[in-house]
Amino acid sequence: MKQLLKGGHVIDPANALDEIADVLIENGKIKAVGADLPAKGAGIIDVTGKLVTPGLIDMHVHFREPGQEAKEDFASGSMAAAAGGYTTVATMPNTSPVVDTAALVRSLQKRAAEAACVHIEIIGALTKGQKGAELAELGDMTAAGAVAFSDDGHFVERAKVLLNGFDYLRAFDKIIINHDEEPTLVEGGLMNEGHRSAMLGMKGRPTVSEDIAVARDILLAEYADARVHVAHISSGRAVDLVRQAKKRGVKVTAEVTPQHVTMTEDCVSISDSSTKINPPLRSQADTEAMLAGLKDGTIDMVVTDHSPHAQEEKDQEYCYAPSGFPGLETALGVMLTDLYHTGRLSLPEIIEKMAWAPARVFGLEAGSLSKGMPADITVIDPELSWIVDDKNFYTKGSHSPFIGRELKGKAVMTLVDGKIVMQDGKING
Repeated sequence: MKQLLKGGHVIDPANALDEIADVLIENGKIKAVGADLPAKGAGIIDVTGKLVTPGLIDMHVHFREPGQEAKEDFASGSMAAAAGGYTTVATMPNTSPVVDTAALVRSLQKRAAEAACVHIEIIGALTKGQKGAELAELGDMTAAGAVAFSDDGHFVERAKVLLNGFDYLRAFDKIIINHDEEPTLVEGGLMNEGHRSAMLGMKGRPTVSEDIAVARDILLAEYADARVHVAHISSGRAVDLVRQAKKRGVKVTAEVTPQHVTMTEDCVSISDSSTKINPPLRSQADTEAMLAGLKDGTIDMVVTDHSPHAQEEKDQEYCYAPSGFPGLETALGVMLTDLYHTGRLSLPEIIEKMAWAPARVFGLEAGSLSKGMPADITVIDPELSWIVDDKNFYTKGSHSPFIGRELKGKAVMTLVDGKIVMQDGKING
């Protein structure tokens, strides 16, 4: 079966493409990319005026399977991903039970194949039960296909345990993804520590908690000559720590969320728990440091940290509500609206951070339009204005701080292995 995406603006950072071109798909693979490709025998899809990019990749989502399917599951989460233009996501292991065995990795892979409309990669827990005391079945989970390891949501307090993890995983060239906040400094904290938290009377989570944790993890990874990835970086000083470590040759990478590069602590209202996230929204200076880190390559990729909760949980008082909100269906729109249309990032820069970089860092067969690659493709209308409405969400979560906001730019078609799974906001099948 042949398909031809005709006349789109192709942006493929992996191959330095930024031009009007056609994309030919055959049997679910990229056959060719170029101008005026022959269309004999191909179904033609006119994408004139649209961007055609490698499928977006999110290496940090919470789909809540197993055990918390009322919040999200592979079916609803993958539909939300497709609606947002994502073709590959990676799920975090802080589920019930924790994903800390090869058997669970294989079970979730089978479940994803049955229920999901996009590719789902499985991240395994670094320690048993994410308790930070004993390494999990890292070798067996690697053999089963775990793409990385993380105790996300928990800081690995025991340095020796983390060092053992670095030493062990170095042989497999696998990455440890760390949630970097020193717990004794953030216990009970609800938002960024500063003037705003004092004015609102809320206990803060200081940036130094992140700085200390990032510094320690970098030093341990450097000592072990191992790979470490800083999850949802938010502190300007932490960005500089990563920058200096990269200059020394440390195998460190980092990710940032759209909210941490576009929103500040001034967005926090005691009456709206949608802005309660970990790490918290920071200062304007920190936000500007995130943007600088994206532009100079210190921060490698953009992730959503998609974290849906039941509405009744988020409807509680700010101090009792859980942290996190769903981000897959709004991330691209926020990045285009706040960073591209304001001239702060170019389209190739955004696509590189949301597609090619995650694939490159984590060794995925994705993220490019090279010949022979899976035809995972996102078609984007960068000029499409739309209102964020939770009634149109595919995710089970409805507590986004972007609800009601007008955004400019949206995925209008998502192809996975050459199959159209989303078109004009509607999931096929």
